[in-house]
Amino acid sequence: MRKLINILIMLPLAVVLIVLCVANRQNVRFSLDPFNTTEPAISVTVPFFVFLFGALLAGIIIGWIANWMSQRKYRLELRTKRSEVERYRRQNENQMRTEKATREFAPGLPLMTNSDKAA
Repeated sequence: MRKLINILIMLPLAVVLIVLCVANRQNVRFSLDPFNTTEPAISVTVPFFVFLFGALLAGIIIGWIANWMSQRKYRLELRTKRSEVERYRRQNENQMRTEKATREFAPGLPLMTNSDKAA
């Protein structure tokens, strides 16, 4: 369902962008010199659709960064939970190793659980 919605939104946007690019093939000068408009020191002349694609790319990158920054708390929580799981896994492995060693070296003795130790 999500892919269908993405296609229904992205396909018309792509068609509009392609139509705009075909319609705006004339060269446009982009100048970074605000003081000299007739002969700017820093300028580039490219077809207008290059600016359209540049704006699209800039929007995608800005959206990706905003989305990544908004999910920071979830990544932090996931990192914390993973470290907890790893700590519990190590504790479990150590306990299993201890029980196995106890069974091998003292097969007739009953194993003491943590609740027995505390009492």
